[in-house]
This record gives sequence, C-alpha cells and structure tokens, in this order.
Amino acid sequence: MGLFKKAVDRLVSDKVPHKRRKRMIIFVALITVLSMVTSTVAWFTVNTFAGVKVFEINISTGQQLKVSMENHGTDLEKYTNIITNEMVNSYLGKYNTTLNDLLLAPVTTNNGTTFTYQRGQEVKENEQGTYLEFKCWFIGTCDMYVHLTTEGNNNDDGNGVGTTRITSSSPAPQSEIVQAVRMSFDANDNDNSYKTWEPNKGAQVTSLTTFDLPGGTMVYGAENQLFHLNALEPKEVTLRLWMEGEDPQCDDDVKGAQMSVELSFVACNEHGEPIT
Repeated sequence: MGLFKKAVDRLVSDKVPHKRRKRMIIFVALITVLSMVTSTVAWFTVNTFAGVKVFEINISTGQQLKVSMENHGTDLEKYTNIITNEMVNSYLGKYNTTLNDLLLAPVTTNNGTTFTYQRGQEVKENEQGTYLEFKCWFIGTCDMYVHLTTEGNNNDDGNGVGTTRITSSSPAPQSEIVQAVRMSFDANDNDNSYKTWEPNKGAQVTSLTTFDLPGGTMVYGAENQLFHLNALEPKEVTLRLWMEGEDPQCDDDVKGAQMSVELSFVACNEHGEPIT
C-alpha cells in the first residue's frame, strides 16, 4: 500500500490540498480494484463458438436402471441402457438443428434454468450460440438413488459401457474448454431439484452450486446424488449443457473448440452402495 500511495502521489500535485489529495488517492484505488475484478471475467470477445462432437449416455448397472428419450410408462422393454448422438439429434429435430450444427456460446445462469449472455439478454435452449437442452426418462426396477459415476466398465453386452467425462480433441489451448463447461440434471421435482456437474471444478464463479467427481475411487453421497426413483415410476429429467461465461477458462483461447460428452449413471441404495 505504501508503494501504491507513493506512485499516486507522483500523479497528484503537491499544490492540491491534503484532504482533496487523499480523496483522489482513494478514488484511484477504487478504479484500480474495479479494473482488476473486471479483468477476471473471461467471456469470448468474438462470436466464434464451441461445438459438441459426441454426446453419449450410458447406464452402468445392468437392468436395474434404464433410460429413454420418450416416456414409455412401465413398459421396461421400450427403455434402453444407452442414449446415442442419433437419439439426441432426433430430439433436436423439433428445433431444426443437430449436435453438429448446434454451436455453443458463453452464457451464464444463477438458477440453472434461466440463461443469459454477458449483458443480461435472456437466451433460449438449442438455438445457435446458446446452450444444449434435452429431456430423458429414467426408470428403475426398485427404489434407488441415481448418481453419475466415473467407474463405468467396458462390457460388450451394451450394459455399463463408458464413464463420465468431458473431453476435447482440439489442441491446446483450445482443449481447455473442458474446464469451462457445466452440465445440469433437473429432475423437475421442485425448484431446487437440479444438480450441476462442473468438471475440473475450480473456484466458485457464480452463485450456482456445483459438484465435481473424484479422480479416484467413487464415493456416492448426497453431493453427487442426482435424483431419486420410485420402483417402476418413470421420471423426466432435463439435461442442460453450457459454457459458463464467468469461468476464467472461457476466453478466446478456447473459441472454436470441439468437445465430447460421456455420461455414465449408477443406481445406489440409501447407503450409497451401487445396486447390482
């Protein structure tokens, strides 16, 4: 602070009264602090967006938990263990777009449902330069809690394939896009039913609470619990994927990046133990 005061004193004439000079020093200090805070807000400076190359959902627990992009009631035979790009593209048909065409721009949200650009203009889902949103229906053969997992296996029977991760095939520094992405899961139970996954979670940048997944052995607890299923009662879940403009990594270095999304779900009992 002493060095700062000396630097400002050089800018303020000795002829200026002491009280006025003190006010001017405080004013300059405030401007400096504000400029430092503003510089931490990333955002893109040009309209070059990121694309979603692959989007795949896998169920990691055999036949106990299933998913579909349609509500088939209790007809378990019509549910599956995987959601593919083609299924998501079929859903996006109502928006006249596909994953290949849908480019994501930096947006932000404080409630997980309403998204805006940097200057506060509200945006709609699945439009060019906004964010991805689609719905799935999950159903379980028994009461269960559903979690994301990084411990998916690689069975060849279509059950339990893959893991949970967001990756980028783009070279560095574009590949840093994986640190600016968010994914929310809204079970539509009540206003506070959504959970937001932040891969490579860093410092809190908005009021939206987020969680990350452990890098080692999974521990299933309340923090990464997404929603509850009653036996044979399908539940609609809205999934949203966006680039968080307030994230420090969401800057010009990652513009034009491509990313791939893999989600793997596991069913657990009330004690956080996977149901097998």
